[in-house]
Amino acid sequence: MRFNFNFIGLDDSGDGLESLSSPSTSTPKEDVEWLPLQHHPIFTSAADGALPPSSSASSKTLTNLLAWDGASRLYFWDSQKQCLHRISVQLGEPDPSSILAASPSKVLQADVQLNYEVQKISINRHGSAMLLSGSDRLCVMYLYGKTSVKDNIVICRTVTIGAEIYFHRRSIIRMLQVYWHPSSDTHLGILSSDSVFRIFNLSMSLQQPEQEYYLQPVKFGSSTRASSICPVDFSFGGNHLWDRFSVFILFSDGSVYVLCPIIPFGSVYKWEALQEIYVDAKTFGLNSTNSKAVSNINMAISWLEAIFPELSQQSAEGGDSFALKARPYAFIDSSIVLQGPLRNFCHGEKKDTQVQDAEGQGRAVSFLYNLVSKDSVLVIAWSGGQLQIDAFADEIQPVWKAGSPPRLFVDSCDRILGIAMICESVSSDLSFLEPDPTLDRDVWLGHPAPLLRLAIVDLALPGKGGSHISMSVDPLMPERTYCFHNGGIDSVVLHFLPFSSESDGKDGARRSPSVNPVISACHGESSSTPSLCGFLALADSFGDSWIVGVTYSRECIVLEMETWNLLLPPIVDEEKNPALEEEKQYTNSTTIISKELLSGPKVVLLPPSSPNLRSVTADSIEGRSTLHQYFKLFHENYMEYAYKVYFELQHHAPQLKKIIDNQHSRLQKAERKLLEVEEKQEKLESRITNAVQHCNVLEERLLKLRNLPGIHKKPLSKAERDFKAELDRYNGVELDALRSSIEALDARLKRFENSQQANQHTQVSGKRMNYMPAEEVSKLRSSIEKLSLVNNENTKMVKLIEPALRNLEINSTQ
Repeated sequence: MRFNFNFIGLDDSGDGLESLSSPSTSTPKEDVEWLPLQHHPIFTSAADGALPPSSSASSKTLTNLLAWDGASRLYFWDSQKQCLHRISVQLGEPDPSSILAASPSKVLQADVQLNYEVQKISINRHGSAMLLSGSDRLCVMYLYGKTSVKDNIVICRTVTIGAEIYFHRRSIIRMLQVYWHPSSDTHLGILSSDSVFRIFNLSMSLQQPEQEYYLQPVKFGSSTRASSICPVDFSFGGNHLWDRFSVFILFSDGSVYVLCPIIPFGSVYKWEALQEIYVDAKTFGLNSTNSKAVSNINMAISWLEAIFPELSQQSAEGGDSFALKARPYAFIDSSIVLQGPLRNFCHGEKKDTQVQDAEGQGRAVSFLYNLVSKDSVLVIAWSGGQLQIDAFADEIQPVWKAGSPPRLFVDSCDRILGIAMICESVSSDLSFLEPDPTLDRDVWLGHPAPLLRLAIVDLALPGKGGSHISMSVDPLMPERTYCFHNGGIDSVVLHFLPFSSESDGKDGARRSPSVNPVISACHGESSSTPSLCGFLALADSFGDSWIVGVTYSRECIVLEMETWNLLLPPIVDEEKNPALEEEKQYTNSTTIISKELLSGPKVVLLPPSSPNLRSVTADSIEGRSTLHQYFKLFHENYMEYAYKVYFELQHHAPQLKKIIDNQHSRLQKAERKLLEVEEKQEKLESRITNAVQHCNVLEERLLKLRNLPGIHKKPLSKAERDFKAELDRYNGVELDALRSSIEALDARLKRFENSQQANQHTQVSGKRMNYMPAEEVSKLRSSIEKLSLVNNENTKMVKLIEPALRNLEINSTQ
């Protein structure tokens, strides 16, 4: 049984918070009608019209205009009216397969005009602010607080984030990905095309980031592909040891790097989780004999005690706090190391250190971190439609680089307001990727955590390397991942996890993930144009989960998902057929007449008779005894048999009537199916005729194409095909990465020139200024020289690739 609770100050439509926050502008309560979600007026009103795919569909990027607060409110962004609909829902009502929605919905609108297309919305953990992300702007709408009501529309305060960095007229920095931090309601993480990861604190500043991390995955001047320095996506870690302080960065060549530790100032964490990390670090610090490991552990313990001073105090006194708040802190002489790229265990095979472990086709497009019980799972989506699924074989540890001081922003009281640092990747020996059971492998040595390859899943998407995939985790069953792409939504379920399966006592045999299509979104249209504008995975506390999808034609799709039976081990069994089950039930029913009766009366031999039987009269004593014997045999063999038959027929009469009625119903069903087949027969004949006509048209077109002059060209040789594939790869991946890296270098150079001009202006004006030390000036000069070297190398690569592409285009047109 399900219960719905309405708290004081909240009505059925969920509008009580507005009335509490702004009583002077409250409106009379409207009558609320509960309808199935797919029949809600927002999704069925013809007056609103279809949503325009516009630029998001033409550029093959995925939009997601749906959001859920994790409880009872669903949000939908109307791109035509530039407003946000808040819908109160009841999950699993009136039956577990449906969702009820309150009508009318609450309409929320920004207090400023949004002159850009919203491509993605996401809500923070407490449901108080909504992120409105687009290619030209990034805004945050505060759903509660100081609001006003106009024409039954709630006007909400809306602010712009990072306008001076990302959306300035002269700025060429593109925003690649943005997420709310899972441990804060006011912190946003943004990854941009200039290879910088920034964290904004909305409670402090909307334009200046609180933290900046300049990513340097490879050494400048080294020979490498341009795609290896082009970031694509990122993800925050989960609620597991040092993972909660980690940020995972994905680059377009499929390499993954880790930043640890990163923590927003003022974020809140549970005392038990922090105590587990603190005790674990101290335990390893006491037992380790390696000087490098001891140094890393001492830095981690010092960092924890500086961020959370209560840890050291309450560990000695016995902690009674439920949660601790992070304080601003950073080492003065050390910066965080960009750990990576993460690599897989070799399993005894010798691998080239230059060969990446990626096995997808095309370029990496999206990334997902998923915590399943004791396993940290990383999923990389490739533009060719493949999913690369790996799991950590060891724990993530924080690593710092000494001698690389960060830049600190402090106030007049020397309190840290912001930090900025360059995060470089440190080359390390790859011998740790070859596990040796005879060696006692020490931890905390600064090596990146190794990975275990779980599976490579091919979604078999249409198109050649142009698919964009967005992924999300099922809120009820973390083993299941939903893949949202141009062709619809697929479900991928993991059946084997290295640590979770071992702890649960499951069989060690690996099972490949199961892939099932959930929604096919194309509906006969071109697969390159997405028809879904948003999707959500919902779940309640009763163990039910649903998928909600909305198309550009405002059609809402609600599907109940199976959960518990997906993780059961496979059982080899015959496929169940309803007709066979019914036939089996019919044949195994109780027998009407036993086999003994069906075989007839028993054959009994007649008693021996005298030879003069004909001369015996019926009145004689001998004749009477003979007749008595015959009558006795007749009674035993025939009268008793007839009585048994009569008794069983009387006893089984109701069952016989039931069987006859069942046969009549089956006969009626068969007649109805025959009528349906006859009705479909005409449609099938017309479809076959159309198919034959279409086939004839295609044959005629093929005959015409065979007569074209270019059809008899000599096919390419194997070497030419390999060279063409290499050029296609450069055209699809490397050139884009080169352009983005050149843009990032230009942006950094312009910022440096602007800072130099500002310094010169300060010198001319005669104002007092703080001169930079000679060491920092030399470091800046060396950095500029390295940037110029990279720029020259990129220019040379572009000059080499472009003539080859021109020649290829000329040869293809001839």
